[in-house]
Amino acid sequence: MYQKESDVEEIVSSLSRSVSIAGYGCIDSFLSNPKSQQMTLKGMVKGTRNMLGRYVGKWFYDKGIPFDATNSPCFPPMVNAIQRAGPWVKPLMAYELNGLILDEEGGRS
Repeated sequence: MYQKESDVEEIVSSLSRSVSIAGYGCIDSFLSNPKSQQMTLKGMVKGTRNMLGRYVGKWFYDKGIPFDATNSPCFPPMVNAIQRAGPWVKPLMAYELNGLILDEEGGRS
């Protein structure tokens, strides 16, 4: 029922030689470092900003708007207004922009 003490030592000593933590043992795949890392908040913001840049840049390119239009003093307030409106607001249609909104701006100048 019980094994001799020498048998136990022999098994343990052979195990320690075949499995090494830093080396190439049988359980090495379970102890290896994960290949993916958790994204940081800074990385998430950078990824979101890059995605936004691609969409806005694609729209500028599609409509023939020069990219230096982002240097206009009207561009940052427009981006801020879109951010404040949130994801639940539907984009404006051409007739909405052409109608009342431009009439209001024309009356302000």
